[in-house]
Amino acid sequence: MDQLIRVIAKDAPLKAMAISARDTVERARAIHNCWPVASAALGRLLMAASMMGAAMKNENGAVTLRLKGGGPLGSLTAVSDSRGNVRGYVQNPAVDVPRKAKGKLDVGAAVGMDGDLTVIRDLGLKEPYVGSVQLVGGEIAEDIAAYFVESEQIPTACALGVLIAPDQTVRAAGGYLIQLLPGADDAVISAVERGVAKLGAVSARLDGGMDPLGLLREVLGEFDLEVLETAPIEYRCYCTEDRVSRALISMGRDELTSLIEEQGGAELTCQFCDKVYRYSADQLRRLRDEAAL
Repeated sequence: MDQLIRVIAKDAPLKAMAISARDTVERARAIHNCWPVASAALGRLLMAASMMGAAMKNENGAVTLRLKGGGPLGSLTAVSDSRGNVRGYVQNPAVDVPRKAKGKLDVGAAVGMDGDLTVIRDLGLKEPYVGSVQLVGGEIAEDIAAYFVESEQIPTACALGVLIAPDQTVRAAGGYLIQLLPGADDAVISAVERGVAKLGAVSARLDGGMDPLGLLREVLGEFDLEVLETAPIEYRCYCTEDRVSRALISMGRDELTSLIEEQGGAELTCQFCDKVYRYSADQLRRLRDEAAL
């Protein structure tokens, strides 16, 4: 079962989260028919969104991450609710790029580096908070860390990994997000850096059987950790026929009339879960009548 864990250090000003998300990323891969590098890129973004969403204090809040790097994958989007459940999509899932040394997927080349990462935090207020930073590498984890440093002034260490099996399914996926709080000195920073180097690649550790708490205990081994929460997460889309119908009504009478006359109906596909919603001409006429009210 995929899960997310939150901890604090009792003896240092820092907090951290870790996630294991093999099933979640595999679900995204299957829905969107992703090739390996697309699975890795989308999986990393989904896990980052999940951890950021779960850190929200607003129960009805949501976090959206949008990544546009100018690479062959096109744009990527991930949305998380406040419990860490996520959904997302990649514009061009059938993409391949030359691999790096030792056969590693080159996510940075597939995403590109000529663009930005946009973070939209919906806190349930009239206007969401929107922050954006230029990409520093396109590998996603370092871009997430750069966002926190530049937009929220929070020193952050982030690692995200997706391991793809020979049959192109997701074999392991997970990561962590470590943030220093006010008062953290050089000794704390050095201890975190040592832990990051000691842990190494998170996907390999998860593939070897380590769980999210194990990741944090390894990377933050010099600190006394207190577990705040352990919670299950999953790939979850919130689309419904009612929501799709409301979206059609919002198009207005003229647009609905055009659909009826030109196409004799409508077929809409959810970009997050690929579910298809079909509307006959009669159904569109009823929606058009509602739009007039």
